[in-house]
Amino acid sequence: MLVERAIKGRGAGWNRAGRFEREEREAVDDGWGGLEALMAAAAPVTEVLADTSRTIIARNDSPDIPFDRSINPYRGCEHGCIYCYARPSHNYLGFSSGLDFETRILVKHDAAELLREALARPNYRPAPLALGTNTDPYQPIERRLQVTRRILEVLAETRHPVSIVTKSASVLRDLDILAPMAREGLAQVAISITTLDPTLARQLEPRASAPHRRLMAMRELSAAGVPVGLSLAPVIPGLTDHELERIVEAAAGSGARDASWILLRLPHDVKALFERWLETHYPARRERVLSLLRQCREGRLNDPAFGSRMRGRGPIAELIRRRFERALERHNLQRRSLGLRSDLFVPPVEAEDQLELFASGLPLLTGV
Repeated sequence: MLVERAIKGRGAGWNRAGRFEREEREAVDDGWGGLEALMAAAAPVTEVLADTSRTIIARNDSPDIPFDRSINPYRGCEHGCIYCYARPSHNYLGFSSGLDFETRILVKHDAAELLREALARPNYRPAPLALGTNTDPYQPIERRLQVTRRILEVLAETRHPVSIVTKSASVLRDLDILAPMAREGLAQVAISITTLDPTLARQLEPRASAPHRRLMAMRELSAAGVPVGLSLAPVIPGLTDHELERIVEAAAGSGARDASWILLRLPHDVKALFERWLETHYPARRERVLSLLRQCREGRLNDPAFGSRMRGRGPIAELIRRRFERALERHNLQRRSLGLRSDLFVPPVEAEDQLELFASGLPLLTGV
């Protein structure tokens, strides 16, 4: 039996081998003090590694998401959300979806430079760029590394539209960039909220901002003129779905203009991680939560199919959809959309181009 433990500040309590690994090891209580030694072990610390990717903009043609390009400054996420569908992406690096995903963070230190190069290509055509679709762009190490901020500086300079999704109030640090962009229709932010219960939030999303701080971030973004929306994600049947109306009401009262929702997704070994998390924290609810989720996924715990992966199918999923739609109507919120301008884009000017302008005696254009 694999030993599971709750680690303060971490979502996963184990480090199962990735699905591409040839070997898998399990820690067991052998009756000789091994369990006590494991429980006494120090909590894992975050290890920052360099990501050497040579491209920065990821493209997609998925029919059920409203953007075709995105940037993720980090691979892995310190927030440690136990349900995160991005966890299995760490397997491609030879790491586990468990503790590795939230403690071994790869950083794209040169993201801003790579972005500048991509936007300067003659064949580049602007369209809203999504920031933080896989892992959070404002996870704790961003405070020190500021990779996301440097990306925003390039986007502001080139007047390129950007849509941000985050579970962190740290997005407020970049209001000096986002507010001027928003005035030109170039920026919007969605704050992701799963629950308003602070205890449940600490267990589900141990290093993300507390729910009241996310609502505070909504209010400040709205007050600064930045269009802000609610991403009610994920909705967990039998655990958080009873809060749906209260979350929408709280978001509307905090300045949200629109909202979207996503049903819990459990790809690959996230299923096992989430099942063990339920057994550790909410054993009495485990079977009901898994049963309701299977009813939304045609008997499975996950459905990767386009068209149903985000919303599910069947009576339970339909009931959640109707409740959400009625909540939007009650609070005069719109469905989330990327209503951003792409016609203001100005390709970045490289240093050698500036020198050529000076040499030619042509004036540099500013403020355009």
